[in-house]
Amino acid sequence: MRIARFSIDGNVAFGAVEGEGTVESGGLVLDIIKGIPYTDFELSGTKVPLSKVRLLPPVLPNKVVAIGRNYAEHAKELGNEVPEVPVAFFKPTTSVIGPGDAIEFPSFSSELHHEAELAVVIGRMCREVPRERVKDVIFGYTCANDVTARDVQKREAQWARAKGFDTSCPLGPWVETDLDPSDLAIQATVNGEQRQLGRTSDMIRSIEDLVVHITEAMTLLPGDVILTGTPAGVGPLTVGDEVAVTIEGIGTLTNRVIKRG
Repeated sequence: MRIARFSIDGNVAFGAVEGEGTVESGGLVLDIIKGIPYTDFELSGTKVPLSKVRLLPPVLPNKVVAIGRNYAEHAKELGNEVPEVPVAFFKPTTSVIGPGDAIEFPSFSSELHHEAELAVVIGRMCREVPRERVKDVIFGYTCANDVTARDVQKREAQWARAKGFDTSCPLGPWVETDLDPSDLAIQATVNGEQRQLGRTSDMIRSIEDLVVHITEAMTLLPGDVILTGTPAGVGPLTVGDEVAVTIEGIGTLTNRVIKRG
């Protein structure tokens, strides 16, 4: 099931996406959900065309835990070694935007990069999750773009500003709850030109590895997001660019870069 979060007439709700096609092509409708999707819920039967609503970030996470250098070729292209343990960092909730929202080029950077990633959405509060229970705590999967101020990342030991600035975490267009994430094509295009193309099967550490590793240290809450790393091919974004992240079985997340302010 595809679960979207949207606004219509000033109201915010969740809905199940039905039909075939893309956000832009039409043919999709939303069946509004009664309540929130992390618990047992019912479909209301009230349906609205997707073209009549504004899609929002599919979740509002308490935290986004991101993993760096989880694809060997990406680590290599930036001159880094594959780390002995997963490199984890946070992106704040204020960095999260949805499909169609603008990525604001930060004033303190001159080198902005796209990073297409599979995002894991947590569905229940969990801590110290054993490997065999990881699937039980996952709500679903969505597309993410770990937008990075690369020059800032290079000169600052901590990545808080380089990867945590406002609008640096596009998520969407919806959460797919019925998906095997082990071998999915993941792609990024800029202005229609392919930049990144990889498969989730190339991840150094699996989703199970990452959930176990993260929950050894912290509690994850419903709606929290794990970014699983990016394949090779990251590259620059400039003001006016349209960047799209497409993941097999989920859909496409599209955002445009604008000048901040």
